[in-house]
Amino acid sequence: MVVPKITWFSRQTALGPAIAVVLAIVIFSLVAPGFLSVANLLNVSLQTAITGILAVGMTMVILTGGIDLSIGSVVALSGVTAAAVAQSSALGGLIAALAVGLGVGALNGVLVAGFRVAPFVVTLAGLTMARGLAFLLTGGRSIGNLPPSFNLLGQGALFGIPFPVLLMIAIVGAGYFLLSRTVLGRQIYAVGGNSEASWLAGVPVSGVLMAVYILNGLLTGLAGAVLAARLGAGIPNSGQLYELDVIAAVVVGGTSLSGGRGGVLGSLLGALFIGILNNGLNLAGVDPYLQKIVLGAVILGAVMIDGTGQSQNR
Repeated sequence: MVVPKITWFSRQTALGPAIAVVLAIVIFSLVAPGFLSVANLLNVSLQTAITGILAVGMTMVILTGGIDLSIGSVVALSGVTAAAVAQSSALGGLIAALAVGLGVGALNGVLVAGFRVAPFVVTLAGLTMARGLAFLLTGGRSIGNLPPSFNLLGQGALFGIPFPVLLMIAIVGAGYFLLSRTVLGRQIYAVGGNSEASWLAGVPVSGVLMAVYILNGLLTGLAGAVLAARLGAGIPNSGQLYELDVIAAVVVGGTSLSGGRGGVLGSLLGALFIGILNNGLNLAGVDPYLQKIVLGAVILGAVMIDGTGQSQNR
């Protein structure tokens, strides 16, 4: 069986986002007062942490040619579940959030890999169902008064670095290792590049898709627990539009929406770039409505660059 390895070209998808991050830092350090302060940089990294965690799972999904529109709602559902269970056990709350994410990810995987339902349709349905279930379980009210031991996950720090940031770094590292150093990682690229040819070459396409959606679900559940711990409450309307932020980070990071090309390092840089852009524009006093236009233009530009690169490779 021959499956593609992580080549020099696929690693270079992180080069463009890295340059964009450096340029953004230089520009905002000149025009935005206080941008380079340690407190502000930590704030940017903390704001990026949950997006970065979610981007790892989303990158794997998009690498197979799929998409997951449900992650924002699943973050809310896993967050309120974690908060409810954490009232009696902090560790139990974390496990409950992971279980919710695992269950949703497995269901998505079965529908996509087993029943061949389009990922867009499956996860769009999951978006509305998970959000509705979060409101149903809570009666539309937040679940607060969480124990300090649980809140530590989102509010604690080690050597001044917030726990969510350290967790994001660890997960990105694990995601990079999985994609670049394991058989499953190479199979993910193969399925995204050409699923039919991969199947003919002996790649278990359905199994790869199941694994990807399960991993994505686990990371979504973890992100829900981290968000609840950071907010100090499980909030049923939390995580709104997270799916758009995460997809934007992955696309800006150089992962192709058609699958088969990209990586988690680029997605992390994409998340950082968007976080820096939002923070820098705020500090520079740019109108919030104009900020949305700028962000939309950046996403559109990234998609156009991706399309241009694919057409040149044909």
